[in-house]
Formats: sequence, structure tokens, C-alpha cells
Amino acid sequence: MTDERHPIYEIRVRGYLRPERLRHFDGWEITWQPNGETVLVGRVRDQSALFGLLNWLYALGVELLLVRCGGDEELG
Repeated sequence: MTDERHPIYEIRVRGYLRPERLRHFDGWEITWQPNGETVLVGRVRDQSALFGLLNWLYALGVELLLVRCGGDEELG
């Protein structure tokens, strides 16, 4: 479970990921950009959880474009 003490991450991938493929990102803000990218923004409790999410995306075979950590005003 995440809360306000956990950092916010933005993850961008190439392509439009269908919502049913994003079950590991429950509670995250997901947007599909006109340029063909899927943008995921949400809180991660620790590095282990972040690596788990990134491994899930790798298993889907999507191209990772960006991973960054920042405050609410910096991401999105």
C-alpha cells in the first residue's frame, strides 16, 4: 500500500497499453498520449517495488522511454 510518504514516479513507454495489461499499476494515473506513448504516474513504496513494475513492463515486451522520480508539481 502506498501513501504520501512514498515517492511519485513517472514511467513512459512506447505504444498504447490496454488497461487490462496494467493491473500492476492499480491506483496510478494512466494517460495515452497523441504521440503513441502511455504515461503512468503513481507512488512506489521502495526500489524493490519499482523494479517489480519495470520487470512487468519488460515481460510485456514494451519499450521503456523514461523513468523519473519527482514531486507532484514536477510530473505528469
